[in-house]
Amino acid sequence: MNNTLSCFKKSALLISILSSIVATSAFAADDGFISDSETKVNFRYRFEHVDQDGQTNNAKASTLRSRISFKSGEVSHFSLNAEVDNVSRFGAEDYNNASGYNANTHYPVVADPTGTSLNQLNLSYKNDGTAVTLGRQGINLSNQRFVGGVAWRQNEQTYDGIRGQYAFNDALSVDYSYIYYVSRIFGPDGPKRGLDGDFHFVNAHYQLNKDHKLTGFAYLLDDENWANSNDTYGIDYNGKFGLLKAHASYAIQSNGDFDTNYYALDGTMKVAMFNVTLGLEQLGSDNGQYGFSTPLATGHKFQGFADKFLGTPKTGVMDYYAKLATKVGPVKVVGFYHQFDAVEGSQKYGSEIDLVASYKIHKTTTLLAKYADYNADDLATDTQKFWLMANMNFSL
Repeated sequence: MNNTLSCFKKSALLISILSSIVATSAFAADDGFISDSETKVNFRYRFEHVDQDGQTNNAKASTLRSRISFKSGEVSHFSLNAEVDNVSRFGAEDYNNASGYNANTHYPVVADPTGTSLNQLNLSYKNDGTAVTLGRQGINLSNQRFVGGVAWRQNEQTYDGIRGQYAFNDALSVDYSYIYYVSRIFGPDGPKRGLDGDFHFVNAHYQLNKDHKLTGFAYLLDDENWANSNDTYGIDYNGKFGLLKAHASYAIQSNGDFDTNYYALDGTMKVAMFNVTLGLEQLGSDNGQYGFSTPLATGHKFQGFADKFLGTPKTGVMDYYAKLATKVGPVKVVGFYHQFDAVEGSQKYGSEIDLVASYKIHKTTTLLAKYADYNADDLATDTQKFWLMANMNFSL
């Protein structure tokens, strides 16, 4: 059975690649395939510094991601999308790249391994409310709490499989993906480079009116690594009440042996020159034996930029947080405060302050500075992280 499934997966990937090659050959003679195409280049340089208690040395990573993306014009409702990434390092590798193949475990983790990878290669069909994408592709669902691309890291998380989207009308739409391989953020060469399995993502969206939207979801993860396997079902709400933007979400999860739940609630309102957000998020626990798991999430978006909770503790985690966002002249400034507690038991997990400042110096170039300060209590260790980044986009 496993050999048959493995052959199917390899065949599916081969079909997607051959389909792209055939599409290129078949459509190349059509002026729209090339004349309506887009080619973009992105360079993203980042310096990251990590000071973590318990580690012998501080981590220092100086990396450049170079990306070229091609999207063809549509021909008979079909289009081709391809993207290649390269991550290069400047200077010494004074960090643990988390890939599993460097031995720098005496440094804190900076999860940006070097290497070149095929980030995306897919064939898409769009017509009359229907969209189908076959091949390696980026997928970001809802707020990326369960399925995302982890775009913060230099290597992006992408998905091999097929995705179908259909809009019944202006109010109701569905989104289904079958994925058999996940290319992770740990580079193209190491033992942690990807996940094999059968992954099903289902979203059903219903727009109640212009101010209120419901999304029902199911994420069924059957990974060859049992630790990442679970079934999650839930509902997500986004709405607006006058000046207040509100969000709420609830989910239940089972991995065969344990069951637990998830919920989140947050509200945002403009107060003077600030956008103020107050929220809470709980990733639950089953009697202190299993914590709610989100292995495919864009984890860096949640529970603090120090990334101390990318894996949920067995006792779960409750995050109470506040966010302030404003502009100081042309500079966007955002600040966060997090308070973390266990769901099971009385453990205090500590607190975190995050600060971000970004400045668009040109239509092609944005500069960013970012700082995270995690103060441990009954879990983990004190950690300070600092980033400087320049992001440049060009169209050819």
